[in-house]
Amino acid sequence: MKHSIQVSGNQATIFLNDKIYVGDASLLRDDLLEIIDQGITDLRMDLSRLTYIDSSGLGTLVTINKRTKEKNGRLVLMGAQGMPFDLIKRTRLDNVFTVE
Repeated sequence: MKHSIQVSGNQATIFLNDKIYVGDASLLRDDLLEIIDQGITDLRMDLSRLTYIDSSGLGTLVTINKRTKEKNGRLVLMGAQGMPFDLIKRTRLDNVFTVE
């Protein structure tokens, strides 16, 4: 998986590409926790180019969502489609996350 982060003020947009496996999820979590700790708590995650996510990737999303809420911020998932979207719906995480 490749990811990139664009920061503007208190907002960051995270672009995810390809697939998220356990190793990728760990790196992504560390990068996002670091920017949250810097005070950037309004996160928008673009999943439009994500083709696969495993349980560790979903766990990372849950962790990041929880941390942003603790800091009075939010995580918005955008553009999810295919398998990642189906998995978010099947696990009912669409009731936990803001999904656009």
